[in-house]
Amino acid sequence: MIHATPHLPSADGAIDAAALLAALPARIDAIPRRAAARAPDAPALRQDGRTLGYAGLVTAIDRYADLLRARGVRAGDRVLLVSENCIEQVALLFAAATLDAWIVNVNARLSAPELDAIRSHCGARLALYTAAVSPEAAAHGARDGAVDAGMDAPAGAPGGLLVGPTDHACAPEALDPDPARRIAALVYTTGTTGRPKGVMLSHRNLLFVAAVSSRLRGLTPQDRAWGALPVSHVYGLTSMMLGTLHAGACLHLAPRFTPQAMLAALRDDGLTIVQGVPAMYARLLELREPGGSAAGRDIAPALRFAYAGGAPLDPALKRDVEALLGVPLHNGYGLSEAAPTVSQTRLDAPRADTSVGLPIPGVEVRIAAHDGTPLPSGETGELWVRGPNVMLGYYRMPAPDDGMHATAGVQPDGWLNTGDMARCDADGALFIVGRTREMIIRSGFKVFPLEVETVLNAHPAVTQSAVVGRAIAGGNEEVIAFVQPDARHALPAAGLAADLADDLANALRAWCAARLAPYKRPSRIVVMDALPAAPSGKVLKHALKALAQAS
Repeated sequence: MIHATPHLPSADGAIDAAALLAALPARIDAIPRRAAARAPDAPALRQDGRTLGYAGLVTAIDRYADLLRARGVRAGDRVLLVSENCIEQVALLFAAATLDAWIVNVNARLSAPELDAIRSHCGARLALYTAAVSPEAAAHGARDGAVDAGMDAPAGAPGGLLVGPTDHACAPEALDPDPARRIAALVYTTGTTGRPKGVMLSHRNLLFVAAVSSRLRGLTPQDRAWGALPVSHVYGLTSMMLGTLHAGACLHLAPRFTPQAMLAALRDDGLTIVQGVPAMYARLLELREPGGSAAGRDIAPALRFAYAGGAPLDPALKRDVEALLGVPLHNGYGLSEAAPTVSQTRLDAPRADTSVGLPIPGVEVRIAAHDGTPLPSGETGELWVRGPNVMLGYYRMPAPDDGMHATAGVQPDGWLNTGDMARCDADGALFIVGRTREMIIRSGFKVFPLEVETVLNAHPAVTQSAVVGRAIAGGNEEVIAFVQPDARHALPAAGLAADLADDLANALRAWCAARLAPYKRPSRIVVMDALPAAPSGKVLKHALKALAQAS
């Protein structure tokens, strides 16, 4: 078992987790309010050439809180926010917190059935749509009969907020007398392995992770962070948005990710911080000119550090990104149920491997057998987590739903089984091996998809890959690999030609044969122009597994 020590080194001194917890405010809207009190004119948010200072952000929060109150929103009500990254979205998140309402922030690119399922499950009192930055949000709003809110957007931009009808049948949840257990956000998992669940995250969960993440990375008011990770996803919400604003820094919001916009922001906007999922960095690498020498200060003149999270990081990608940006690519691990951060590498100790680093201060982890029994250091087992970051449970799901988690997903003693397989080095650093439910049993041997994906991703013609198991006769499974080639290997009009796809698949078979044991090698390699992914960039493996099974 690994226990977090009370004091761990960080970029700005030791972090006393207990003292940090004691100093946390009651609600997340204290973050911009405190920053405004310190430096009202400091830039908080920037989007499409307009900048909003902290005092202006607080004014916008209060205006939107008045709007919600006038529409009948009460403490304990769920407010559905259908959006993509924008200033209005951030202000509305804090406005709901001001009223002690639960924000249910979902990405506008969800399909109508997906959105309807979340809305029905959460029982939203009100739905809002940021139509100015998202045609999909506008379409969802039109379907709901939403009308223009009649408000100018913050920083002087034209308003585009749509407000749906109030659901007067919605019953508010009781306000917990313990501030540490009051819900701030209901975050629906992306459904990478099936039906999404509503993760109940308290103000304390979010504030703790925002404060620790900000401190570990040594953020200051002078920092400028890139904001393309979806704020509707817990990584973008807590680590990127709340963590940046907690430091009084400025977040440059981007409604959608494109590698071209990322490159332009790095070069021209003075960004000092970049956070992304590995797929974003892989797409950035595709813009490199063959034989080009521009890198580091030419690409990112002000960059202090880059972080990856949200999906496994493979060694080849890490190496190439570091060469391009001229700074270490740090790594971390988390999940929605942990708000999300569990561990991260330290700025003062960059690693050459792909470890996800040490547990953050105040968080305990253990590597355990399936029954929760701790395993010795160095052995692979299930990763369990306990700390102020762990969710209060799954909304409206009080009983075990899939045999994997205990009631509400958390054991009575506070331990959460993450569902990930991991091992721990002697120095306490964690390595994620794969998902418990993704493990493939082939001829009696265990195959972790991550190991096969790491080999495939190291091939120069591959941008990313995903490996799943396909059930066959006799209770056995075979390994199926889906591969997305580097854009320079695809035909822009009609996608990959059959002969090019076959050539790549054959090359990858030979590549794997030289690097993997026979039982780990894919039985089939499927080349796709793009792997199916959630708005966060996470590959939707349940969709690929269904595709593999049907083939």
